[in-house]
Amino acid sequence: MRDAYHEELDSIGEGLVEMARLVGSAIGRATTAILDADLKLAESVIAADEKVDDLQRDLEARAIALLARQQPVATDLRIVVTSLRMSADLERSGDLAQHVAKLARLRFPDRAVPRDLHATILEMGQLAQRLMAKAAEVIITKDVDLALQLEQDDDAMDLLHRTLFQHLMDDRWKHGIETAVDVTLLGRYYERFADHAVSVAKRVVYLVTGEHADELASQPNPTGDAGPMEGP
Repeated sequence: MRDAYHEELDSIGEGLVEMARLVGSAIGRATTAILDADLKLAESVIAADEKVDDLQRDLEARAIALLARQQPVATDLRIVVTSLRMSADLERSGDLAQHVAKLARLRFPDRAVPRDLHATILEMGQLAQRLMAKAAEVIITKDVDLALQLEQDDDAMDLLHRTLFQHLMDDRWKHGIETAVDVTLLGRYYERFADHAVSVAKRVVYLVTGEHADELASQPNPTGDAGPMEGP
């Protein structure tokens, strides 16, 4: 019975990794769709979000069932509760990738992003995908150092977001109000996607250490000798 219980806990973690990989792929494909005005690709991203939603609902149902049946305590309780919160972050990330794709569909056959901003949006999309891939790795490895590093990596997204606004506020902006709104929304989608990837990593820190990432990072030797999470 105990083996089955821990297999169920492991399967919840595997579900989180699958969600992270799906939403990471989605933001990459949505970025291609928005830059290339690729309607078919945009539609595929929009449709694929249903699988992420299904995974989140299934994971939530299994986690709640575990809470009801097993009444876990200590580390196991932390795993279940934290997994529920991570699944919400990942589901929202999928929604944000879908928003990018929906904007591509809305503006088709035109391109939502002016040519002079293509490089910035491409970099934001690639960075978002890398951050989510790293979040998936953190879920698998329970590597606290890697998790804490994600917040530093997110600084690059914040910088790109500010760069985007500098273009919008430039007196030489010549693409009109509608495009300015589109670009503003895109910047927000990518910035929030990155925030959710960081949030997932922070939750893994709490899962492993029992401490919040912000508190841990402020310590002189934040990870110390902490290793992978051990079962009871």
